[in-house]
Amino acid sequence: MDRKSLLVLLISFLFIMSWYKLVEVIYPPKALPKRAMTNRVDQATNKAVATNFVQEIGSSSTNAVAPAVSPLEPPVEEELITLETEDTIFTFTSLGGGIKQAELKKYPEKVNSKSENAHLRLATLNHRAPVPIMAILAGEQLNEKTSYQLTKANGTVRAEKTFANGFRIVKEFRPSTNYLVDVTLRMENIKQTPEGVAMPAHLVSVGSATPINAHDTGIYMYFDYYDGAKDYLTGESWFQNRYLGCIPGTPRDEFRAEGKIVWAAGMNQFFTIAAIPAEPTTNLVTRKIKLPTVPKDELAEGEKANANPFGLHTSLGYERMVINPGAENAVVRKYTFYIGPKAYNTFARLSKQMDNELDLIMDFDGFFGWFAKALLMSMNGLHGWGLTYAWSIIVITIIIKMLFWPLTNASTKSMKRMSALQPQMKALQEKYKENPQKMNQKLMEFMKENKVNPMGGCLPMLLQLPVFFGFFTMLRGAVELRGESFLWVNDLSVSDTVAFVMGFPINPLPIIMGATMLWQSSMTPASPGMDPTQQKMLKYMPMIFVVFLYNFSSALTLYWTVQNLLTILQTKITKAAGPKPDDAGKGASTSAVAGTVPLGGKKKKSRK
Repeated sequence: MDRKSLLVLLISFLFIMSWYKLVEVIYPPKALPKRAMTNRVDQATNKAVATNFVQEIGSSSTNAVAPAVSPLEPPVEEELITLETEDTIFTFTSLGGGIKQAELKKYPEKVNSKSENAHLRLATLNHRAPVPIMAILAGEQLNEKTSYQLTKANGTVRAEKTFANGFRIVKEFRPSTNYLVDVTLRMENIKQTPEGVAMPAHLVSVGSATPINAHDTGIYMYFDYYDGAKDYLTGESWFQNRYLGCIPGTPRDEFRAEGKIVWAAGMNQFFTIAAIPAEPTTNLVTRKIKLPTVPKDELAEGEKANANPFGLHTSLGYERMVINPGAENAVVRKYTFYIGPKAYNTFARLSKQMDNELDLIMDFDGFFGWFAKALLMSMNGLHGWGLTYAWSIIVITIIIKMLFWPLTNASTKSMKRMSALQPQMKALQEKYKENPQKMNQKLMEFMKENKVNPMGGCLPMLLQLPVFFGFFTMLRGAVELRGESFLWVNDLSVSDTVAFVMGFPINPLPIIMGATMLWQSSMTPASPGMDPTQQKMLKYMPMIFVVFLYNFSSALTLYWTVQNLLTILQTKITKAAGPKPDDAGKGASTSAVAGTVPLGGKKKKSRK
C-alpha cells in the first residue's frame, strides 16, 4: 500500500474513533425536564391517574367513595434506617417508604482505582435516584415525598402510612439470601363507616437503573420486561430517538407498555433491580431521569465525571380501585425483588423455581445466546478448578481451536495448493482476459481438476463467527470479569487503557490484535482473479476490527488475539508438514502455462 493510501486509512481510523465525541459536540444532549415522578392522564384509554384523590363514584351512603388521602401535608425531615445482610447493605427512607439504595458488599464501586477512598465505596443500586424502590406514585398527594413511619425488627423493615380518613398503607421488607427481598404491600380502609375509599390508577416503583460509577456513560443501561412469552429489552437510544444513530430527532422521556407484565427490571452493565409480582400486572412505565453529578470529593485527582448522568426509572402500573372498610377487603400484593449482580446461574435457578424466564435479563436469547451460555459456564467451570478468568479464556480459546483444527488444517492445505497453482491460473487469466465469463469458467474447471476450493479459506472463519459473537455477548456483561487482572490489564471487563495522548486512550491489546490479524492475512494467498485493489482492501480489512473493538472489554480482544496467534501457529505447522510448493502443482495441467490448450478442449491451430 502506498503512502497516500496509508494516510487516508489513518485519517479514517481517527475520524471513526472520534465520531461519537464529534456528535456530542455538534449535537449536545438536551437536559431532561425536572418534574415530580407522578403518574399522568391517558385520555385515550381512560386508565389515567388523577392528580389528586378527589374522585368519587355513586351517591348513596353505602356506595359513597371518599378521597384516599387528605390534602397535601407539610414537608418533613427524612428518616433513614439501614439493614445489613450477608451480601447487601439496604438503606430505607421514610420519604416514599421504600429502599433508597442497596450497596453490594462483595463489589466495589471502582476496581483498581487510584482514589484513596474508592475501596470504601461499594457498587450501589438505585444510587442517587429520586424515587425509592416500592414508592407508590399516584399524584401530588402520594408520591416519593410522602412521609412514612419506619420500624425495624427481626430482620424486617416496616413502612406505614395512615391518613386522616382511615386509608392505610403498610409495606414490609424481608431481605433473604441470594440478593432477594420479599415485599408485602397492604392497602386497607380502617374506617368504621361503610364508606369506601377511591384509589386511582397508580404506579409502584421498581427502581432506577443508574450508572456504575462516575465514568459510566450509560451505553449498557437498559430496562427489560417479560410478558410471559417474550422479553423486551430497551436502552437509552430509544429515548434519544436519533435517526441513523446520530442525527437528532425528537427526544422521548417516557416509555409505556400495556398487557401482561410478569416481571420488570432495570440494569446497567453488571447489576440489576428486578421486580417479580406474585400476580402479573397490566401496565409498565419507564422514564429517563436526570441524576445529580458526582461530587468532586469522590473523584481522584485529575479524574473527570460524566457531566450529564441519567437513569432509567421503571414502575409497574395498576388500575383504579375502591377499597371498602374491613380487613377482609384489604388489597394485598406480594413481590420478590432481586437486587444484585447479573449472575446467570442465579437467574437460571430462580427461573426454574418461579417458572418466569428471569434468565432473559442476561440477553442470552437468540442463535448466539446458546454459545454465550456454554462459554460462560465453561469459563466459570475452569475458574472453579483454580484458573484465573484470563487463563480460563485462553484455555477455552485453545480448546475451540483444537475442535476446529481438522477443518482449518484442510483449509490451509487447500490454500497452499492454490498458492502453488498461481502461475497456471495467471496464465489462464492472461489467455482469456478478453472474455471474463469464459475465464471464470476455465478457472473453476482448473481448480476442480486440481481439487482446490477458492472458498476453503473463508469457511473456517464463517463457522467460528457464532463462537465470536457468543464471546461478545457473554463478555460484555459478565460480572465475573469485573476487577480481574492479566499482565498490564487491570480490569478484563473494560478496555486496557494504559495512558492518554491528547485525550486519546492508548489500548495495547487491540493494537496487538490488529498486528496479529495483519500477520495472519499476509500468510493467506489471494484468491485467483481478484483485482489488486481488492486484495489490498482485504489485506488491511483487520484495521476495521481494531476500530470496532478498540474500546470494548479487554477480555474480548484477549480471546481474538490468542485465536489469531493459534491460527498463525497452525498455518506454519501445516506448511512445514505439507508437500513443497513445487510438488503441489505437479498434477496440474501444464497446458495453461503454455497458453495453447484450454482445459477440456482440443488443440487448435495457432493463428498469426
